[in-house]
Amino acid sequence: MQEFDKSISFDGRDIRLKVGLLAPQAGGSVLIQSGDTAVLVTATQAEGREGIDFLPLIVDYEERLYAAGKIPGGFLRREGRPPEKATLTSRLIDRPLRPLFPSWLRDDIQIVATTLSMDETVPPDVLAVTGASVAVLLAKIPFYGPMAAVRVGLVGDDFIINPTYQEVKQGDLDLVVAGTPDGVVMVEAGANQLPEQDIIEALDFGYEAVQELIQAQKELIEELGIEIATAEPPQVDEVLEKFISDRATESIKQVLAQYDLDKNARDEALDEIKASKIEAEIAQLPEEDPITLAIAEDPKAVSNLFKALTKKLMRSQILTEGMRVDGRTLDQVRPITCRVGLLPQRVHGTGLFKRGLTQVLSIATLGTSGDAQDLGDDLHPQDEKRYLHHYNFPPFSVGETKPLRSPGRREIGHGALAERALLPVLPPKEEFPYVLRVVSEVLSSNGSTSMGSVCGSTLSLMDAGVPITKPVSGAAMGLIKEGDEVRILTDIQGIEDFLGDMDFKVAGTDAGITALQMDMKITGLSMETVAKAIEQAKPARLHILGEMLKAIDRPREELSPYAPRLLTLKIDPDLIGLVIGPSGKTIKAITEQTGAKIDIEDDGTVTIAAVEAGKAEQAKKLIFNMTRKLNEGDVYAGKVTRIIEIGAFVEVLPGKEGMIHISQLAEGRVGKVEDEVAVGDEIVVKIRGFDNKGRLNLTRLGIHPEEAAAARAAAAV
Repeated sequence: MQEFDKSISFDGRDIRLKVGLLAPQAGGSVLIQSGDTAVLVTATQAEGREGIDFLPLIVDYEERLYAAGKIPGGFLRREGRPPEKATLTSRLIDRPLRPLFPSWLRDDIQIVATTLSMDETVPPDVLAVTGASVAVLLAKIPFYGPMAAVRVGLVGDDFIINPTYQEVKQGDLDLVVAGTPDGVVMVEAGANQLPEQDIIEALDFGYEAVQELIQAQKELIEELGIEIATAEPPQVDEVLEKFISDRATESIKQVLAQYDLDKNARDEALDEIKASKIEAEIAQLPEEDPITLAIAEDPKAVSNLFKALTKKLMRSQILTEGMRVDGRTLDQVRPITCRVGLLPQRVHGTGLFKRGLTQVLSIATLGTSGDAQDLGDDLHPQDEKRYLHHYNFPPFSVGETKPLRSPGRREIGHGALAERALLPVLPPKEEFPYVLRVVSEVLSSNGSTSMGSVCGSTLSLMDAGVPITKPVSGAAMGLIKEGDEVRILTDIQGIEDFLGDMDFKVAGTDAGITALQMDMKITGLSMETVAKAIEQAKPARLHILGEMLKAIDRPREELSPYAPRLLTLKIDPDLIGLVIGPSGKTIKAITEQTGAKIDIEDDGTVTIAAVEAGKAEQAKKLIFNMTRKLNEGDVYAGKVTRIIEIGAFVEVLPGKEGMIHISQLAEGRVGKVEDEVAVGDEIVVKIRGFDNKGRLNLTRLGIHPEEAAAARAAAAV
C-alpha cells in the first residue's frame, strides 16, 4: 500500500492517521497520533483452526519505555510483564471491537497496539481503540464498522473531549464512549457521584464526537479505494434446525415458564430435553440419513442449534409476555441478603452480599502508608494507589473444575471496576491515613459478580470502621432487542447475560453515579435506549442500597482490635536521615524497642503503626524528641554518656547530646567531674545555648524544682 496521511481537526486538537508506512506485512496497520503520543495499531487475520466454535480474537496493548525516552530498570533492562494499566487498555480495545465481527466468523484475528511515543498530556488508550477500527478496515476483515472512541471529561460545568491527564484528575468525570454508525457500543466511566442526567448528557456529547471520527474513517477508506469487507455466513442446515425445533420447542417453553426452577435445575432440565428428545432420536437414525450426515460434518451442530433455539424462545418470552425465566418482571431485583462481621476480628472487616444465586464475600484490610502500591512509572503520571480492590473468581463458583491460575484479564477488569466505584467515597489521606485493600471472593456466580463486589466492598469497609462518606451499591442492566422491539432488564442473571444483547453495570450512591461499564453484543444502541437503561438502574441501585443498610447503616466507630493504630507527625525533611540513621540503624532500634512499623515519606510525614496504641505513642515520642527543635532555656532529664576532664556529655534526646562544662555541674568549685556525675547517671539539665558550631551547651544551675519535676515526668512517659 502506498503511503497516505490524513489529518482530522478534532475539538481543537489534531488526530493524524498515517497508513502504508509501518508494518507492511500486517493485514492492516495505522500510526495514529495526537500531540506527541503515537500508537501503532495492526490487525492480522489467519485462517481458522478446525474445531473452533468461537471467535479467536486476541487483543494486545504494548507499552515501550523508549516512548518516554527511558531505559527499563532491572537486570534484563527490557520490558517484562505488562502492568495492570496495559491489561485494562487491552480490554478497552477488545470490548467495542468484539461485537462488530460477524458472529459466525472463526478466523484467528490479532490486534496489536504498541505505544511508540508518549507525551504527558495525551492518553494513548482511546487513540488505540480508534486505531484498531482503522487497522481492521485496512486488513479487509469482515467488520460492522467503522468504530471510534473518545474520552469525555468534566471540568467545572464544561464537558471536554479527550481531556489531558491533568484535566481528568481535576475533573469529576472520566468517561470513554465508543460507537458505530448504529449507536453506542461500549461505555467505561468513573464519576464523582454525578446525577444520571449529567452522565446521559456526557454520553450524548461524546457520541456526537465519535461520529466525526467515524466519518473520517469512511473518507479514508474511500480515498484509498478500499471497500468494507463483507462475507456470507455459513448456511444453517435447515433440516436439522427443523428437526430440533419440532421436537424441543414446546418442552423448552415449559422449562422457561417454570419460574420456581433455580439455575442448576433449569440447566439440568434443558440438558435432559436435548438428550431425550433430540440426541436419543438422532442415535436411532440410519447412517445415510441427511441429519446423521450433517452431524458427522459438524459434531457441534446439535448443541449450537439447541442453544440458538433456547435463546430465541427465552427472548420471545420476555418480549411478548414481559416475564423472565425466574418469574420476575423486567424491573425487579432478585432477593438480597447481607451480613457483616462474618469472620473473626483478626480480619479487619467482612461483608457478605448475596443476590439470587450470586454470592460475594469481601474482606477489608487496613494497612500503613508503606503498603500503598507504587504505580508511578515513566509512561503514566501517577503516584501511588491507596485503595486496592482485588477480585477472585474460582471455578467452584460456577460448579466447575479447572486449575487455579494467576488473575486473568477478566478478574483484573472486574476488580478495577469495583475499585473505581468506591474511590469517590473514600476518606482523604489526611483524615484517614490507612492504605485499604479489599479482596472480593466470588463464592457463587449467576450474573453480575462485579456489582456484587461493589456491594460487598461497601459492607466490608463499613464493618472495618472506614469512614466512607456514603455507601455504594451497583446493579447490572440487560437488554433484549429484536428489530424495533426493545426490553431493558434490571439485575440480569447468567442466562440473560449469555442470551441477551447488553451487560450494563451501574454503580453509585444515593447522590449519583460513581462508575459505569457497558458492553454490547449488537452493533450499537441508540442514545435514547442507553439513557433509559441508566434511568431504570437508579431505583434498582437504591433498592439494593436499602437492603445493604439493614445489615449496617454506618461505619463502625471502633476499628478491629487487630487493625494497626496509626499515628502521624511531620518532621523537617532534612532530619529524615537522622531518624533512619546509618544503614537504618536508628529506625530499626526504634522498631525493635516499640514493635511499631514506621514509614517516612519524602515530605517528612512519618506514619507509625502498631496494634497496641501505647506502642505507637512510644515510637511517636521517640521520633518527636529526636527531631524536635531545641531552644535555649529548655529543661530535660538526660543521661550521662561520656566524661572528659573538663566536663560531661549528656544525651537530652535520642541522638542529641550536649556538654556540661565542669563549672556548670554544681554551685561552687568542682574538683573532678567524677565527684558530681558518673556515666549512666540520669540528671536534669538546662540548655544554656549553642556555640559557633551549633553544639549544645548545658548547665545544672538555675533550674527551678518544678521545671526539674516536669522534665523527669516527660522523660518517664
